[in-house]
Amino acid sequence: MIQNADTLKRAAAMRAADLVQSGMKLGLGTGSTAEIFVEILADRMRGGLKIVGTPTSKRTEDKARALGIPLDDLDRLAPLDLTIDGADEADNDLNLIKGGGGALLREKIVAASSKRMAVIADESKLVQHLGKFPLPVEVIVFGHATTAHRIVPVAQKLGYKNFSPNLRMKDGAPYRTDSGNYIYDCPFDAITDVAELAAQISQITGVVEHGLFVGLASSLILAGPKGVKLIERNA
Repeated sequence: MIQNADTLKRAAAMRAADLVQSGMKLGLGTGSTAEIFVEILADRMRGGLKIVGTPTSKRTEDKARALGIPLDDLDRLAPLDLTIDGADEADNDLNLIKGGGGALLREKIVAASSKRMAVIADESKLVQHLGKFPLPVEVIVFGHATTAHRIVPVAQKLGYKNFSPNLRMKDGAPYRTDSGNYIYDCPFDAITDVAELAAQISQITGVVEHGLFVGLASSLILAGPKGVKLIERNA
């Protein structure tokens, strides 16, 4: 099963690489599927492709540099021509949940600074309703527990009962993002109104960013046993 999943990720990444043209300024995503794309990109650059990228995480930066991909700061490159990134979940309206790898803040900044965002994944990530994957919410460390408590009544008011945010841990300590913040993973099960939930969480004091990506993805590239399919945002 692991081998099959890797094969599907590679198929989606290969299709995304076909979108890249010489001279482009690229946003380089974070996660296992995005890393495969970076590897394919480096191989094509050895064949003559010329691009410059900006990474969405220290992890991606380290990998890209090791592969010889030229990088520059987002402030110098923006607007980017294209960002290629993965997703933890996606729906048919191209709404996403991202942040399982902890890079949601920088991923969203890069996506928002791009003319286009193509999301690559295996087809199991396409769902009817977002939310089975717990929504990551990045919060300031100071008063982080009180910030998490403020998420609860907001969720309950929108109809999400028995709701409890969980502080993400790593090696026995709270997980820290590249920006030094904490993440609370929030189990919504099935999100009924993605845009409304995104707007409400964004207004909570202490919340830096959340993993709901609304209106950012322009296309989904999904690989399955029957091949790769493309879902594009309606104009």
